[in-house]
Amino acid sequence: MGPTHIFKKPKARDIMKKNPFMHCSKFKQAKMQDDEGDEIVCLDESFFINDDYQLTTFTFGSQVLELFCLQSASTDYDLTGQLVWPGAMLMNNYLLKNADMLQGCSVIELGSGVGITGILCGKFCRDVVLTDHSEEVLKILNRNIELHVSSGTPGHAGLVAEKLEWGNADHVGQILRRYPGGFDLVLGADI
Repeated sequence: MGPTHIFKKPKARDIMKKNPFMHCSKFKQAKMQDDEGDEIVCLDESFFINDDYQLTTFTFGSQVLELFCLQSASTDYDLTGQLVWPGAMLMNNYLLKNADMLQGCSVIELGSGVGITGILCGKFCRDVVLTDHSEEVLKILNRNIELHVSSGTPGHAGLVAEKLEWGNADHVGQILRRYPGGFDLVLGADI
């Protein structure tokens, strides 16, 4: 379990003065009191995670991809990979126009997020390793890989998700041991 965020709970009468229509959301919480007797509410990290993913269709030339992703940005730097950013759209358009350079390659994508670039590469490449550092983002990345692998459409390389936190020698070492031949191409959009 990740960090717990602690907030001082304002007095109910003060909240109602500012916003009389405010209502409470359903979330995990623990109540306690500080040294001054004020009530403190502790929120579990799951309160801050938006996992309202929607199946979204993206078109790049003749290639159509469906992916689960968020429709709006997370403000948490750790969760920015939950949606598709403009840099990935530009990268995919470039790669599709130059798809001949992908034929038969092995690729590693850094900061894959929901996997839009790596999954597109999977239509042309031999092997594609999609990486991200966030456990929450890796969940949706694996879901999107499974969506494409199970679709049965031809032309999908071996798509694999791996945890990779930049600067983490253990993560880098694990990837180098699993893929001792290295990669023909390293990709990264919006990293």
